[in-house]
Amino acid sequence: MNNSNDTHFGDRHLLPRRAFIGKFATLSAGLLLPGCQTMETTGKPFRIDVHHHFMSPAYTAALKQYSIRPVSWTVEGTLAEMDKSGIATALISLPPPGITFGDVPFGRKIARDANETAARLVADHKGRFGSFAALPYADVEGSLAEIAYAFDTLKAQGIGLMTSYGGKLLGDPSFWPILEELNRRKAVVYTHPTTPACCAKVTPFTSINTVEGPVDTTRTMASVMFLGAAARYPDIRWIFSHSGGVMPFLLSRFQRHEAEAKDSKEKMPNGLMHELRKFYYDTAQGNHPGALAALMKIAPVSQVLYGTDYPFLDGAAETAGLAAYGFSGSELQSINRDNALRLLPRLAA
Repeated sequence: MNNSNDTHFGDRHLLPRRAFIGKFATLSAGLLLPGCQTMETTGKPFRIDVHHHFMSPAYTAALKQYSIRPVSWTVEGTLAEMDKSGIATALISLPPPGITFGDVPFGRKIARDANETAARLVADHKGRFGSFAALPYADVEGSLAEIAYAFDTLKAQGIGLMTSYGGKLLGDPSFWPILEELNRRKAVVYTHPTTPACCAKVTPFTSINTVEGPVDTTRTMASVMFLGAAARYPDIRWIFSHSGGVMPFLLSRFQRHEAEAKDSKEKMPNGLMHELRKFYYDTAQGNHPGALAALMKIAPVSQVLYGTDYPFLDGAAETAGLAAYGFSGSELQSINRDNALRLLPRLAA
């Protein structure tokens, strides 16, 4: 594949052990980012975390009602973690399964409670939080109403979606009225994998998210591109979790589909790689050398965002993985902060 990133990044992910230790120690001392705003040089948190979960009271109760164990979360705990990991601002969103309860009035109620809870956190802790508002996505009418309320009244930074709802992926044409409105608003749409309806018991010997989480991210990316939504709604700014799931490793298969499908030119007139390079990718749990090396062959650094997956993981592992990969100081600054500010400029205020 002809990609300028190949030459730019080379094989820097293949660091010997001594180089790994040296680079990590140097970054920890704050020496790789001269002149940049970093906690190491200013004593203040500076990172922007786009993959950071929270819980609302009604969502917690709903999960218990449906026999799903809720995530343990407190605002005090999340602020302590942010300070420890040098995170200035966290973009908060619900963890899986999202608003997928099948009861339309109930789903609308849970989404509204989550979004109002997030708005209060943003207001009560100035500068520390932004929000990706939840939608009852399978409910088109309810989603359109919640988009208007989330943006116009609550001033949410973007929308947070799961990768599938009721067996349908995000690019399914039945959801296009929602995507049309999000495109009109030039919305940022953050996505997070959830347990797909097809595959909850495929790997009973491990957590469903060990395999199916990143695979569902890849499925929904394929739906957005191959069904035509990416080209049809080009002003949506998509964020995909975990360094794009397994998409970078399946690139040749995606390219083969593009070459063989009769409707590729209709669905993706600008081509597969154009769409992949437009997407944004957070690096939560995709911060190891293999994932980063594969992603950097596809997307420029400008499309990569810092994410922790808190409270499932904290920022220490994320920061260490990015430091060890061999990004330059300016590239780390872009990933840690500047790319998010460009995507979400209201955070600067």
